[in-house]
Amino acid sequence: MIKAGKTLKFNSTLENWEKGMDYCAIPVPAKITEALGTHAAVLVMASINGCEPFQVSLFPVGGGKHYIRVRKKVRVEAGINEGDKVKVEITVQDRADVDLPDDLIKALKAESALEEFNALTPGKKNYEIRKINDATKPETRKKRIAEAIQLAFKEADRKIRKGK
Repeated sequence: MIKAGKTLKFNSTLENWEKGMDYCAIPVPAKITEALGTHAAVLVMASINGCEPFQVSLFPVGGGKHYIRVRKKVRVEAGINEGDKVKVEITVQDRADVDLPDDLIKALKAESALEEFNALTPGKKNYEIRKINDATKPETRKKRIAEAIQLAFKEADRKIRKGK
């Protein structure tokens, strides 16, 4: 199992993941998946063709294979299209090491929800933070911060009902 901080490099090809949709992904070579030592999702910082690194999860597709989803913004920045050969660099991240954006912290404190948010699993926290950071419009970012606060309260309620 590869530890957080380890950087891996490989070449691959950008594929259209879902016909009729603007959804592209890069298959991760089997030797990389084997080195990761897991068939589960793996949080990484990825860079394609030297573009600005972005946080993403390698998602499992069965058969011991992983893919990297590549958003349109990244494809434009990297100058890549479906079928292009790409150079990929990934650095494995520790799911428990979560950096909260300042505006999220401020909103969580204002709603007295910081403790509840911090009680979420690392995977849920990272997912919510990625959604917030991926927002391109300020109003979308605010909406996603509000959703993260609601999730924190919902999960806290669920735990109380379960008696945890």
